[in-house]
Amino acid sequence: MTHPGTHAQSRRGLTAVDGIKVGHHTLNARPTGCTVVLVEAGAVAGVDVRGGAPGTRETDLLNPAKTVQTVHAIVLSGGSAFGLDAASGVMQYLSERDIGYDTRVAKVPIVPAAILFDLGIGDDPSIRPTADCGYQAAAAAGTGPITEGNVGAGAGATIGKTGGPGRAMKGGVGSAAVTMPSGLVVAALVAVNAVGDVIDPATGQVVAGVRTEDGERLADARLLLRAGASARGRPGENTTIGVVATNARLTQAQATVMAQMAHDGFARAIVPSHTPNDGDAIFALATGLHTEPPRLATIGALAADVMAEAIVRAIRAATGIPGYPAARDLRAGQ
Repeated sequence: MTHPGTHAQSRRGLTAVDGIKVGHHTLNARPTGCTVVLVEAGAVAGVDVRGGAPGTRETDLLNPAKTVQTVHAIVLSGGSAFGLDAASGVMQYLSERDIGYDTRVAKVPIVPAAILFDLGIGDDPSIRPTADCGYQAAAAAGTGPITEGNVGAGAGATIGKTGGPGRAMKGGVGSAAVTMPSGLVVAALVAVNAVGDVIDPATGQVVAGVRTEDGERLADARLLLRAGASARGRPGENTTIGVVATNARLTQAQATVMAQMAHDGFARAIVPSHTPNDGDAIFALATGLHTEPPRLATIGALAADVMAEAIVRAIRAATGIPGYPAARDLRAGQ
């Protein structure tokens, strides 16, 4: 099931950066899927991977000391390590359009990827994103508003696992952007599948996360941790993955700093974050269409802000599935 954007909403997400397209493909047979960020003209890219259980592809290539400086797509996928196969479908989609790094004998699309664990959601863990998922998401990609919530890489995402089994809630995909008076744009897209709770940085209040033992209210992971509880999410079964993008002209080293600073958005909006049981990763893209000399400190700070906003939007847009209520389901009981 594809989710192409429509123009009924404003371009307030990652597609606010010109040159970027976003597409989702969601599998109907089990809550899972993939999300593709296309930059067909190429973009300078960086990455910062944190947490103890990452699942990634082509991240070594984004080291500023390496030869290739630009990418043509980023893939975020469910399905644990199986979901990395979605990047192959995106490569096929781009190759058919003669897009990629020119090796003189062929153009090779550069498509880094990261995955989250959602195999325990639904009845059949053998259903997971494949190369076809990536191809379909790429084909659905557009420059319009981005569908949020239970779509793409966020279809099987859950949060709030510090209380153990039966007390988690639904995660999802969210996106946000800011446009400065100078024309600088900084934006974020994220799939939230965290051990921790999601906090609204504007209010300090829990939006969704671990529930009380009766499942009716929010328990607040901050209070549980201070009372001696542990972050019980098992290694490899969580992870928040995302992309920040700007129209600024950055070097690969600067894009890497942007990705590093964007992790502050995780820390502001997810408690606890970057745990040994998360494989958190953020990619950064710079299209270079805004030619004003970049102010990296400002760009990085804005990246953290929009990332935190995107995380909150993901959780507020999510809808409940069996065993995992969404934020909107508990509002009356808070």
